[in-house]
Amino acid sequence: MNSAVILKQVPDTEALIKVKPDGTGIVKEGVKFVINPYDEFGVEEALKKKEAAGSGEVTIVSIGPDRSVESIRTALAMGADKGVLLKIGEDEYSDALATAKALAEELKGKDYKIIFCGKQAIDDDMAQIGPMVAELMGLPCVTVVTKVDVSGDKAVCSREIEGGKEIVEVALPAVISCQKGLNEPRYASLPGIMKAKKKPLDIKDTKLDAPKATIDKWENPPQRAAGRIIEGDDAAAKAAALVKALRQEAKVI
Repeated sequence: MNSAVILKQVPDTEALIKVKPDGTGIVKEGVKFVINPYDEFGVEEALKKKEAAGSGEVTIVSIGPDRSVESIRTALAMGADKGVLLKIGEDEYSDALATAKALAEELKGKDYKIIFCGKQAIDDDMAQIGPMVAELMGLPCVTVVTKVDVSGDKAVCSREIEGGKEIVEVALPAVISCQKGLNEPRYASLPGIMKAKKKPLDIKDTKLDAPKATIDKWENPPQRAAGRIIEGDDAAAKAAALVKALRQEAKVI
């Protein structure tokens, strides 16, 4: 079964993110970049479906600067067969629509039964790329999926909804965005890392459409106020003082 995985490289969740003094972006020097964690679920699910079918290819498609090659190679080391990088400049900004258009242009016309992606990227949390790519390609889309069963030209997906889960049957090809709980992504083995160096990776210079949405300024969140300890030996009085502070000062009750 042939499938594709849309992959984004994002700052490591443990990285210390600093905003540039002029508010035009984040300081990228010294920051470690990794595969978007939700996209890892997509890579793993594509590999599992290929293994279950006994044939097929998994193609990784990413859009980003030169450093994105490292994350594509990581996915290849996990077991994917080939990669495509739609290369843009390090500081080139694209909104979700421009990004989705470039990805859809690359993906269309290929024999992919499923296009997997993460439910959202952890850097901007927009959760728009999967549905936009599906719409531009004229394909059905199922989001926040935690289980996928493929049978012939159909897939039955379990997806998270508020207060429960929803079972959706969808005709293939389709776009499926992956949620935590779908699987447990494998680690790249040493033989896999060695093989990944020889797997095909096509790098294409890409010109994006002008963004229709722009970011005016980046700002750090406001600093949290220092905590306050209510002193005293009388537990009842301390409790009363705490309730009063929560109601009148913090205004949370």
